[in-house]
Amino acid sequence: MAMSPDPIDRRRVHELTEREKKRLADRTRESDAMYRRARSALSGGVASSYQVREPWPIYLADGSGPRVRDVSGNEMWDFHNGFGSMIQGHAHPAIGRAIAERYGLGTHFAAPTEDAVVVAEELRRRWGLPQWRYTNSGSEATMDAIRIARAYTGRDTVLKIFGGYHGHHDTVMVSIAGEHDDIGAPDRLASLPYGAGIPSATVDLTVAVPYNDAEATERCIERLVDEGRTPACFILEPVVMNMRVIPPVDGYLEAVRALTRRHGIVLVFDEVKTGLCVAAGGATERFGVVPDLVTLAKALGGGLPMGAIGGSEDVMSVVENGAVYQVGTYNGNPLATAAARASLQQVLTPDAYTRLERVNRRLTTACDEVIAKYALPAYTVGMGAKGCVTFSPRPITDFASFHAHRDPELSQLFWLYTFNRGVYTTPNRDQEWTLSVTHGEEAVDAYAAVFEEMAAALRG
Repeated sequence: MAMSPDPIDRRRVHELTEREKKRLADRTRESDAMYRRARSALSGGVASSYQVREPWPIYLADGSGPRVRDVSGNEMWDFHNGFGSMIQGHAHPAIGRAIAERYGLGTHFAAPTEDAVVVAEELRRRWGLPQWRYTNSGSEATMDAIRIARAYTGRDTVLKIFGGYHGHHDTVMVSIAGEHDDIGAPDRLASLPYGAGIPSATVDLTVAVPYNDAEATERCIERLVDEGRTPACFILEPVVMNMRVIPPVDGYLEAVRALTRRHGIVLVFDEVKTGLCVAAGGATERFGVVPDLVTLAKALGGGLPMGAIGGSEDVMSVVENGAVYQVGTYNGNPLATAAARASLQQVLTPDAYTRLERVNRRLTTACDEVIAKYALPAYTVGMGAKGCVTFSPRPITDFASFHAHRDPELSQLFWLYTFNRGVYTTPNRDQEWTLSVTHGEEAVDAYAAVFEEMAAALRG
């Protein structure tokens, strides 16, 4: 980490940004045309609001292994990987065979199949949590996990991290990262709706606390207990991954585990992003702290929509006894579970995780060298398939430090540089990179080379 970075010439940043924007527009005229066509039928021209990008989204055509290609024919190394869903790489042959074989046997019954059992057995082995259910997305998984926790405890209040993202249902669309200037004291953070259409009563039931601050969390819980509002659950990403990558400080997860256990609060690890990506058993394995409930999605389905909830026998008893209706017509869909089974058994193997760590380390080391050489206000984080360059002169540990020190101008410039030079990263988002098992040295060296080219231009 460069602890004494030199100031960045903001005029130079703006000059380079305008140059790269023009270059991007020239390279993506077919996306512009697709956008104008799409807006007549798709609201905003996209299938999800997180796909919006000004002046137009980038429409992709195909992908294979570690590469994708847009509708203009630009081929790129894919470090976005569908918001971290495609750790297997695109069109992996083992998953393709499993889907093809399953298709001939029928793709949907709304009834359990053997693959659903096999996948649950493998998830039980990896996470050490005995009981599992399926959903079709990460949002559904966190929604159902909160309902299970509320039923188990008989309480209503939900505790979450300020700035954390857990899907798009009302309960957790509160106090997400954004342009918030006054969020309150650490143990009395504001509950702020993320967009319109969220009832104020729901917002009031969701209370935010700062990440990496167990003491402020304890004070908040004690206040809620005194008010007769003891939380049903505390839901958090064990590694926050929507403000670049923020790892837990030493002892934080252990303190949270002890604190929630002491107050009878269900601890929910949202591993939609970390699950299967930072280790075979996600952050639960990597950090050795076992929650009461865990939620998975993204990488689980091997490219198909699938989520899961794992939990202890005690907490999941409210599902087993029928008190909670955890339902969904497509839950445990045969096509998705066939893909997940192939992914878990044939793709995401111990050797694959060893290789991911090695390749990721090569990338972070190369980026660290660039940061030191050009005295940039930045540092790297890497674990498993995940990592990032964070443009900040100081380590970011929570939303407050993220808001105070992040550099959105450099983030935007770097995205423009990467896209224009054949490296696809998450558009317009403070997100991490996700490697796939098909990424090798050539891919990560290309990423580092683009980073150095931008650094040299900034200092030139």
